[in-house]
Amino acid sequence: MKTKIKILDILIILIAAGFAFFSAYIVYMRPREHSQILVRGQGSEWIFPVDAEETIVVSGLLGDTIVRIGENHAWVESSPCLNQTCVAMGIIARHGQWAACLPNNVLLMIQGVRNDDLDAVAW
Repeated sequence: MKTKIKILDILIILIAAGFAFFSAYIVYMRPREHSQILVRGQGSEWIFPVDAEETIVVSGLLGDTIVRIGENHAWVESSPCLNQTCVAMGIIARHGQWAACLPNNVLLMIQGVRNDDLDAVAW
């Protein structure tokens, strides 16, 4: 028995595909101007906008960890820990992504902020 694809079937498929693309856009393509990069070390914390160009030396339990921010992403460039997992994590660029050097107690994370949380004093 041969089945025919009807116009209503095609319409439902197109609506479902459109909804999937719209959902992915909302979740993954948030505007970068509402993001910030958090760098936390032993007793220190820095917050930068994602479009900053910075190199931060973070003192930790084992020594200094070098964190780089540039081109709308961030990464751990070097760390004194033995296994170098934080360096191997590579670039982080989206909300919720993070990299951490647990032996050295250093955290690097991209987080979102709301528009009404921003003021001249915060930046």
